[in-house]
Amino acid sequence: MRLRTILRVTLAIAALGVAHFFQARLNVARDTLGLTQQSVLSNAPPVLAFTTVALGGFRGIIANALWIRSSELQEEGKYFEAVQLADWITKLQPHFSAVWVHLAWNLSYNISVKFPDPEDRWLWVQRGIELLRDEGLKYNPHAIDIHAELARQFHHKMGANLDDAHLTYKAHWAELMDQALGGGQPDYDQLLHPTTPEARARVENLVGKYKLEPALMKRVDDTYGPLEWRLPETHAIYWATRGLIEGRGAGDVRMLRRNIFQPMMTAFHRGRLVTNQFTHKIEFGPNLAMVANASKAYLDQMAGEEEEGMRESFGKAHRNFIRDAVYFLYTFNRRQEAQKWFDYVRKQYPGDTNIKPEWSLEDYALSRIEEDVNEMSRDRVRAIVEGTIESAYVALVEGDADQFQGLMLFANKVAANYALRTPNKSTQLRTQLPPLDDIKRDVLLRLLAPQPGVPSEFQARLRTELRLPATFGIPAPTNAPPAGKSQG
Repeated sequence: MRLRTILRVTLAIAALGVAHFFQARLNVARDTLGLTQQSVLSNAPPVLAFTTVALGGFRGIIANALWIRSSELQEEGKYFEAVQLADWITKLQPHFSAVWVHLAWNLSYNISVKFPDPEDRWLWVQRGIELLRDEGLKYNPHAIDIHAELARQFHHKMGANLDDAHLTYKAHWAELMDQALGGGQPDYDQLLHPTTPEARARVENLVGKYKLEPALMKRVDDTYGPLEWRLPETHAIYWATRGLIEGRGAGDVRMLRRNIFQPMMTAFHRGRLVTNQFTHKIEFGPNLAMVANASKAYLDQMAGEEEEGMRESFGKAHRNFIRDAVYFLYTFNRRQEAQKWFDYVRKQYPGDTNIKPEWSLEDYALSRIEEDVNEMSRDRVRAIVEGTIESAYVALVEGDADQFQGLMLFANKVAANYALRTPNKSTQLRTQLPPLDDIKRDVLLRLLAPQPGVPSEFQARLRTELRLPATFGIPAPTNAPPAGKSQG
């Protein structure tokens, strides 16, 4: 009897050994022949490796039940419980990309808003992005939907102003990228070919922590830049581009396309990052240098779209963007550029009913000014106010004091009218304009900064007309007190 037991145990151990020997070959064959949707995990945490092996074929059944219950909890508003179940599902089926998308969306959009403190909200939004970037893509590197959701969270959750805490998100992300890159425009020579320990550490941090590949960053910048990498819109473009390059299988590629040209439009509207030298808070203004590359982004994605109806939809978005660009350029007194794009949109979209055939550039701009006096978009109103103030300073230098006063009064009127039309306190919190004096100072600092196209004679005359000290606009030495405010 004892001998028989020993023999059975010996045979069982031998069978397990044979199974172990052939298991690796069987796994490879199953993946190669497409006989399973669950490939063997590598570098997985112990708990994940254990559950995937121990439960075997029952993983799918259990995950389906948990998914149904998680959806029910979501509908009941029990977000924390739903998040816990979703986390279990990722451990049961890590290659099920939809659950990573759902869980990250829940963290960033539903859980975060339950907290009134913007700093608490930022932790949840940051966790949602990390979940997609660091975990979801680890097990699903080619998932289109994960790339699209990651791009959307950068552009919509962090980049838009729909969340009361959006400025906190932007400030934290700008600080992180400033530390990681040393500024908004990377030194690609050192990122691609690091020659110092500091540069090598920077690359290691970028790739290891933020999953930013310098070669792809440069490719994105060469195609659509130079971009401001401290802004979330740039990272939306990066992840959408990566998804178009590496994505395959299920997922809507159009969402990736949209997450290239829509953030480019946002970068045009408010892609210029400004740090207030007095409050040290970041503010945003239009980046008029983005017009050509933003237009290219629309055209590139239109060319890559196979469905005629979607190409037409993309074309309408492109037309609307060019119309905005014409108006913004005109408002900022860049009449030659405005005329070029005005001619372009009329030729490219001859049936545009928003531009009457008999209209000149000035006619179109005046119609838009009349329309935008009551505009409710913060980005558009800021662009109107900034452009009007810049035109006022140009008129002052040219000796037209009446036009200067008139334009300044108009800028005040637009800003005041916008403030009156946003009486809701919550709306004011996320969409209010900076004080008009701050906007005037920012415009002055930009006009007085050394830059191509702004003659030193113009800057000297502007200082004289506004009775500004000779040092205004010149960076102060370390620990020196800031320059005084503008009298303009």
